[in-house]
Amino acid sequence: MKDNYCIIMGGGIGSRFWPFSRESYPKQFLDFFGTGRSLLQMTFDRFVKIIPRENIYIVTNESYASLMKEQLPDIDDKQILLEPIRRNTAPCIAYAAYHIKSCNPNANIVVAPSDHLILKEDVFLQDIQRGLEFVKENKALVTLGVKPSRAETGYGYIQSDETFLDEFSKVKTFTEKPNAELAEVFLKSGEFFWNSGLFLWNINTILEAFALYLPDITNQFDLGKELFNTPEEAKFIQKQFPYCPSISIDYGIMEKADNVYMMCVDFGWADLGTWGSLYDMAGKDEQKNAILKTDKVLAYESGENIVAMSNPDRLVVLQGLNDYIVAESANVLLICKKGEEQRIKQFVVDVQLKYGKEFN
Repeated sequence: MKDNYCIIMGGGIGSRFWPFSRESYPKQFLDFFGTGRSLLQMTFDRFVKIIPRENIYIVTNESYASLMKEQLPDIDDKQILLEPIRRNTAPCIAYAAYHIKSCNPNANIVVAPSDHLILKEDVFLQDIQRGLEFVKENKALVTLGVKPSRAETGYGYIQSDETFLDEFSKVKTFTEKPNAELAEVFLKSGEFFWNSGLFLWNINTILEAFALYLPDITNQFDLGKELFNTPEEAKFIQKQFPYCPSISIDYGIMEKADNVYMMCVDFGWADLGTWGSLYDMAGKDEQKNAILKTDKVLAYESGENIVAMSNPDRLVVLQGLNDYIVAESANVLLICKKGEEQRIKQFVVDVQLKYGKEFN
């Protein structure tokens, strides 16, 4: 167990959930369901059951350092790895990998986003433990694939082939978010699985992959290999991290490597990446409205809406509204068709251009 580590990626700005999620207080720090724990805290609570507390690292943007400490007060400062600039998931994971390698050259690692929902936690933890054992014994990069329950266009997909190593199948292809027609084909084929964004590997396996497929990143970190896990690390990262290319781990490594395997899982996973995915997971009233963070809602001839209020005392009255997002936070109220939520990112850009960053 001492060789098992966890990297939680917690630096996103959650712009798809605007205005509920703001750049200064993004979605991973929010308690969407009124449980008293944010998505980040729920993720940490989950992993600390099977990973030593001191072996859990959170990588985030330096602007969220105080928020991290506020929400996870029991972890050491050195477990919060701060990025000076956003550079997507590959540099984020490489930074944490170099740091962990300096602490434990035999580490087995699970990498997880900070904003996912897991409904069957016991099953999830068993799968993670099984995966960590597998990557300890095999030179494999493992991704977790979720058996699809619907033709979802909001997730990426993994295609597995019939080559197995133990219970892990070789990955044939990765596909970005498909259109509705292609998603239906994927669902019917039985070969495609939702890409969960959860990964497992041994430290040496992933660093070899970085050296092979993303030398632009390893070249930067190799300049100060001996500085990781020392007082000089932060200064070195400040200087070198911005030179890393902005690229995802999927594009940079997983789609290129020939030792990628998938574990098929079913632990009630949801990537809370959109209002639509949040609506699917939330409880509903008799008119199929999902009400979050307030119980003061009167709905007349209104159904299948998602209503989210940052102020639980706010009274909301709806009439004749169907299939909408109604979200309020501080100085912003958003009313948007659920089916057009992909436009929210553009709304944020337009707001910033017209009114400045006050509303971001």
